[in-house]
Amino acid sequence: MAYYDFDLFTIGAGSGGVRASRMSASFGAKVAVAEERYLGGTCVNVGCIPKKLLVYASHYGEDFDDAAGFGWTVEDRRFDWTKLIANKDKEIQRLNGIYRRLLNDAGVDIVDGRAEIIDPHTVAVDGRKITAKYILIAAGSWPTVPKFSGSTYAITSNEAFFLPALPEKVIIVGGGYIGVEFAGIFHGLGVSTTQLHRGELFLRGFDDDIRATLAEEMLKRGIDLRFQTRIVKIDKANGNLAATLSDGSVLAAEQILFATGRAPNTLELGLENAGVIMKDGGAVMVDEYSKSSIDSIYAIGDCTDRMMLTPVAIAEGMALANTLFNDKPTRPGYDNVPTAIFSIPNCATVGLTEEQARQQNYRVDTYRSEFRPLRHTLTGRDERTMMKLVVDQNTDRVLGCHMVGPDAGEIVQGLAVALNCGATKAHFDATISIHPTAAEEFVTMRTKTTPRG
Repeated sequence: MAYYDFDLFTIGAGSGGVRASRMSASFGAKVAVAEERYLGGTCVNVGCIPKKLLVYASHYGEDFDDAAGFGWTVEDRRFDWTKLIANKDKEIQRLNGIYRRLLNDAGVDIVDGRAEIIDPHTVAVDGRKITAKYILIAAGSWPTVPKFSGSTYAITSNEAFFLPALPEKVIIVGGGYIGVEFAGIFHGLGVSTTQLHRGELFLRGFDDDIRATLAEEMLKRGIDLRFQTRIVKIDKANGNLAATLSDGSVLAAEQILFATGRAPNTLELGLENAGVIMKDGGAVMVDEYSKSSIDSIYAIGDCTDRMMLTPVAIAEGMALANTLFNDKPTRPGYDNVPTAIFSIPNCATVGLTEEQARQQNYRVDTYRSEFRPLRHTLTGRDERTMMKLVVDQNTDRVLGCHMVGPDAGEIVQGLAVALNCGATKAHFDATISIHPTAAEEFVTMRTKTTPRG
């Protein structure tokens, strides 16, 4: 019987890698995890957590304005970007320490450094060779910028969290959730913000009512949205940037942020040494149990071709630990995965979009409501909340819930439980609401609607 230094060696101490390592150790496995950058991965350091903190900061400008409607006088307003970033950094350092303690308390060996796979059971870290029965790739992903003239002048979300000063003007390129979130952040902090997207409407893959409603709300706030537009060239002069657009016009900005995609962080990991099959973009191909083409090597999280969401990576890590070390082969589930966009206002969704439901040959009823939040009856702000249900006509089962409005993520999280339990529209209708709340609209909608547009 072969002897190995560890039962599991994890490459990458992000959310998925940490969960897989901790739980595997709790099941009795001898585990080590290698990390070359920072514990907690993208989410903790340059993703979900710092982004949400910046989103909170960006809300205060509107909150100060809205306070007047409730009798408050707010004077002498100032914003200090450097103080915000310093406080953010302090919180991230605290979380890094928590992740280290969690691993230590679980008995996981932490190996600081870059790991490279030598063969199906061996890795090397700074020249030290380590063997393991199983190797787990949890290396995450990294933002990418397409190559064109002057593209090196652009930044990504990684650098946006550490800018030495808040720019006066910023261009954001990309129509995914990262792009719309940073558009809201910068605009909310007082930055003149333009967002470009090459398609007709951003947030491809989300329900059309979410996409259209959010665009309307962002335009109301003064964000310069330009669809079917891209940058073809960036020039730099006197410290400022000039972006030449596909329509021939030129936009000036202090910063240009590209949020056009992320690539699996698998280059130079030595996967080819072990014969691991990857897709063209570098994603590790895995089966339903997260096993790669090599029996001893597994992969979870953003470095695979599945959902790039932190909670999904955590679920995959938990499933892997159960499969390998708890005698409970477990396949991660990808149905009814809720997700939120921390734009201004927030968006959230769970289940099928209306388009997806129709593509899957469901006979669909939709229920949609748009209304002014109670808060804004006194502020006078022209903001609308949108809520939508997609329902199967044949079974009455709710197939999808979609929302644009304050606290959308908090509300839809609860609805995800209902969808996973197979809730019907009748169940929603029979539920007594909490009044007055925005969330009650999901259980009081009674009138079927026609598709938007």
